[in-house]
Amino acid sequence: MTEHKNVLGSALEICSLEPLTGFTREGSCKVTKEDVGVHGVCVVVTEEFLEFSKRVGNDLSTPMEMYGFQGLKPGDRWCLCAPRWQQALEHEMAPEVDLMATHESALDYSSLVDLLRHSIGTTT
Repeated sequence: MTEHKNVLGSALEICSLEPLTGFTREGSCKVTKEDVGVHGVCVVVTEEFLEFSKRVGNDLSTPMEMYGFQGLKPGDRWCLCAPRWQQALEHEMAPEVDLMATHESALDYSSLVDLLRHSIGTTT
């Protein structure tokens, strides 16, 4: 069994159990070979980010009951696709990141410097 690591090289921590997140819906942003979207960045969503994401085609705020998805609200933690986080960064809409719960595969899309600048508790 492979231990999943975060962007800092230590064991990957849980992102959120409420709402339950992750490609595998285990609360972790672990990335598996089946996860072609690379849902590896643990973020704390903001209203501005949710609006941006909806504008670019990924509505995360509207509930989809058929999938058991209640919709996200500001303050929720969520495993976001690494390419979407990078896109949000390029549009100055990137939400804060929990580095301890962000999978190392996020580094294939974003620099550690950018992730550090947007880590929880820092100002950009």
